[in-house]
Amino acid sequence: MKPESLKKYKPIPVVANTDRQWCNNTITKAPIWCSVDLRDGNQALAIPMNLEQKLELFKLLVSLGFKQIEVGFPSASDTEFAFLRQLIEDDLVPDDVTLQVLVQAREHLIDRTCQSLKGAKKAIIHLYNSTSPLQRKVTFRGATKQSILDIAVSGVELIKTRLNQLEGTEVTLQYSPESFSDTETDYALEVCEAVMNAWGATQENPVILNLPATVEWTTPNQHADQIEWFIQHLSNREAAIISLHTHNDRGTGVAATELGLLAGADRVEGTLFGNGERTGNLDLVIVALNMNMLGIETGLDFSDMQLVKEIYTKTTAMTIHERHPYAGELVFTAFSGSHQDAIKKGFDLRNKAAEEQDANLQEIPWEVPYLTIDPQDIGSNYEAIVRINSQSGKGGVTFILEKDYGFELPKSMQPQVGAYISQQADEEGKELDNKQIKELFKQNFVNINKPISFESTVQLSSNADNITQGSFNIGLNGQTQEVTGSGNGPISALVSAIRSSGLVSINFQVTDYRSHALSGGSEADSIAYVQLKNNENQQYIWAAGVDSSIEKAGLKALISALNLLLA
Repeated sequence: MKPESLKKYKPIPVVANTDRQWCNNTITKAPIWCSVDLRDGNQALAIPMNLEQKLELFKLLVSLGFKQIEVGFPSASDTEFAFLRQLIEDDLVPDDVTLQVLVQAREHLIDRTCQSLKGAKKAIIHLYNSTSPLQRKVTFRGATKQSILDIAVSGVELIKTRLNQLEGTEVTLQYSPESFSDTETDYALEVCEAVMNAWGATQENPVILNLPATVEWTTPNQHADQIEWFIQHLSNREAAIISLHTHNDRGTGVAATELGLLAGADRVEGTLFGNGERTGNLDLVIVALNMNMLGIETGLDFSDMQLVKEIYTKTTAMTIHERHPYAGELVFTAFSGSHQDAIKKGFDLRNKAAEEQDANLQEIPWEVPYLTIDPQDIGSNYEAIVRINSQSGKGGVTFILEKDYGFELPKSMQPQVGAYISQQADEEGKELDNKQIKELFKQNFVNINKPISFESTVQLSSNADNITQGSFNIGLNGQTQEVTGSGNGPISALVSAIRSSGLVSINFQVTDYRSHALSGGSEADSIAYVQLKNNENQQYIWAAGVDSSIEKAGLKALISALNLLLA
């Protein structure tokens, strides 16, 4: 903003919390969860959900484990009324799920709401009215505190007189002092205590006191102070369930909720992926998985995140940002070379620990740099973890080649391959997909046959002293000739044959050799890696050979490395 614009704004008064305890607390258990996707989320859509979409989303919420679901504002529209009736009349609500409905403290709306709930097994009637100074001044044109309190109490009394219409329904009252976040906290307490008294709240029949940050005005710590002060000064605390309902106007809805739980709240309302008015409601996915990340059982199951995203986007027509925590396409992805290398090492250590302990990977503590949780635990695969562009390095390239294609590059070979592929990404100015990476590796490091080519083995034999005699057909500039040499193995014999034939003038030697079976390979079963040293300029270079025969794979790897050395 321009400096002159700042004159319009002033700080929100803070709560004088002289007995602050929340900052010393730790979250050790999950709250009661309530989804308001079908109310707050629906009302925030440019095109609200129809009955079919609402039903599909409701079934998803039930499958995820939500036991309290606010299904709408049945007195506000025929669609929401009809949806609630369908759920009840078609017996679509499991016995352990409670339907929650929202209603203002107005008689005709309460009547319509009670009609909508007939036949429900369990219901939460969520009563609300605005209490903040701003709402009293603007919306209610200077209403007094007492008149606002009277609205809340009269609403409770109206609901009590209608309970006889809901025989057989277990009814819980929820009250929200709307705009609690900018209501004087002592006044919000006064209103809530009047509501509890009017209802006759007891420990056996508690009232849910929902304290909404309808608009997020303050920092999360101030929100925690508000919640904690309210709880500390609430009479008959055991007869109340303290509920949070944060929004995200300042971008700290999740933090405000977590600090509110530290302050003593029992329950949380929110939506999938933070859908809701303006900048959205609390994102229940983030809060629940934040707890899972600390080993806390939540009762919610996001193990198939792709399905959750699919149904959410289908029913709401909303999108999920690529960087959205846990759910975004790129949240488990590393492009940075150093990050990729650390991730690979983390996976390697976990695999090694599982092997040494003869344990399942699920039993090994999750300790992988840059990844707060195992992507597989929410239904993601490892393909998206490492992606290659010009910022990537050996760790990422190696990770992809090994995880996807079974190429276990020797450690000292990894910088050579990684640098080449990163250079290609830089030159193309784009990300390389896994298939492109595999093809670049094969084209430039595997079975390189120019200018020298390995045609065939004519003969191999070993004498009593384990000296291998070998004859090989080698191609050069379109001509094939047979060369002969000896050594302590086939590769050594081929090196001897090339040297004695005078095919190349470079003074080279083999400095390393590795091989392994290829898992899942389509064209071959084995791969060998050979490192050569140019003794004239001290250059080292790696290459690979692939063949159904491990012996031939090694010979092809030698020729490949020699060709790269010549190049």
